[in-house]
Amino acid sequence: MENIEIINFAASPSLVSRYMLELRNIHIQKDPMRFRANLDRIGQIMAYEISRRLNYHDTEIETPLGKCICQDISDRIVLATILRAGLPFHHGFLNYFDKAENAFVSAYRRYKEKGDSFDVLIEYLASPSIEGKTLILVDPMLATGSSMELAYKALLSKGTPAHIHVASVIASRQSVEYVCTHFPADKTTLWIGAIDDEVNAHSYIVPGLGDAGDLAYGEKE
Repeated sequence: MENIEIINFAASPSLVSRYMLELRNIHIQKDPMRFRANLDRIGQIMAYEISRRLNYHDTEIETPLGKCICQDISDRIVLATILRAGLPFHHGFLNYFDKAENAFVSAYRRYKEKGDSFDVLIEYLASPSIEGKTLILVDPMLATGSSMELAYKALLSKGTPAHIHVASVIASRQSVEYVCTHFPADKTTLWIGAIDDEVNAHSYIVPGLGDAGDLAYGEKE
């Protein structure tokens, strides 16, 4: 059985390690602007690494002094994110893939009356066609994997992508296993800043970093 390729940035120290330190640090993360900037930075680094997996073609351009052959991306990219925590992370990718089409999915947890159990609901989808395109699906926190899967299924109403890049800043080991069993192994690549071992009773990653949406944009009622 074919396995999904997993790229774990924590396996090799880099600038991602520094930005991850600041995202997790309870004192530094109190600055929302810096928190958003660090999500953006990690998004840019991941975008660069993903760009090395894309297809390119030669194109002739004219310079002030003559003509030369340069390479341009052949893949048609759709960059998708889950609102609201995904927005600064998404922006980092968009800084590099500036010609990408964009898709947005609203997914939220609806808790049941008693206990910590909840359903994940999709309420909004704005997306171009993804038929035959490269789908980059980003969300900073991958706790259970169910929101990512539901977002992907919602996007499939717009076509079937040629390849899927799933990108998160922090994932639980449970969610990594979930993605590996619920996404097509032959055309999915999973990019993770770090993998944590635990998910608590509220389905938050431990040690994680807390609620990324609240840290980026303020607490919600």
